[in-house]
Amino acid sequence: MSRLLHLIASPRPESYSTRVANEFVASYRQSHADDTVEVLDVFREEIPPFFAPAAKAKYAVMGGQEPKDEAQRAWTPVLKTIDHFKRFDKFVLSSAMWNFNIPYPLKQYIDVIVQPGLTFSYSPEKGYTGLVAGKPLMLILARGGNYGPGDPTASYDFQETYLRGIFGFIGFADIKTIYIQGTLQTKAEQIEAATRDAIAAARKAAAEF
Repeated sequence: MSRLLHLIASPRPESYSTRVANEFVASYRQSHADDTVEVLDVFREEIPPFFAPAAKAKYAVMGGQEPKDEAQRAWTPVLKTIDHFKRFDKFVLSSAMWNFNIPYPLKQYIDVIVQPGLTFSYSPEKGYTGLVAGKPLMLILARGGNYGPGDPTASYDFQETYLRGIFGFIGFADIKTIYIQGTLQTKAEQIEAATRDAIAAARKAAAEF
């Protein structure tokens, strides 16, 4: 039995990314009846802040020391968040594009879970090594424009490139993407047709995930 975590990074329940991801999860539940699914909405979850005490704790850990006092108290919810994240075997992340990148609560969540000795390690001999390996990640991404290969605006896509880069950094090698593009540039009927196509792709991918 596997555990699937659905990370939602859109403030609107009716958003394109959430709609498609919900269909993915529904199909996954049908085809993986013995698995468990949990949803974490970064807009509604209390993500630990990462102020000076937490940063002090991080540098203590990087220096091979144990955080103390205020730093230790700030570090405890960070450890709890990372422990929760690492319990899962599979991940679905649905996200809107904001200013060509990801929404700030998702960035905060990522900044909390990407920590030395917990989700990545470093050695002079090997360099950086991701510690969250062997787990698949499905990205379901909505964006107002079109950012395909050869498109003049492709260089502005810091959404998928960042997510692939940072999750690859902590060990994810099996990363797939389903897109809903042009939501601010095309007619309503075209967007709905594209959404239906994305939902069909999501349902098919879920059965094999």
